[in-house]
Amino acid sequence: MSAPVTETVAFRMNMNPGQAETYRRRHDDIWPELSQALLTAGVIDYRIFLDPESDHLFAVMTRRVDHTLADLPGTDVMQRWWAMMADIMQAGPDNVPVQVNLAPVFHLRAPGP
Repeated sequence: MSAPVTETVAFRMNMNPGQAETYRRRHDDIWPELSQALLTAGVIDYRIFLDPESDHLFAVMTRRVDHTLADLPGTDVMQRWWAMMADIMQAGPDNVPVQVNLAPVFHLRAPGP
């Protein structure tokens, strides 16, 4: 059996109360250069879901196992995005969103090739 070429990870972030529409609008207008940076770094699929009762954001990302996402924090586009988002979500002093990795506990996959 060959080694997998992708992996899926999930994490939680916290949005500040009352910011759902602003968060959605900013992501609807995501900068093309940020989208390209994520894709170039190895992101295959990236989804973010909101729990409106808790303001928790749940992200699910499928990425290549040879991804280079660790390089993104050093880029200008990532720094600018985090600075723009820091007013509507919990972030550290460097504007990096506070993230909690989620552990997988169940997976169902359709049979196939």
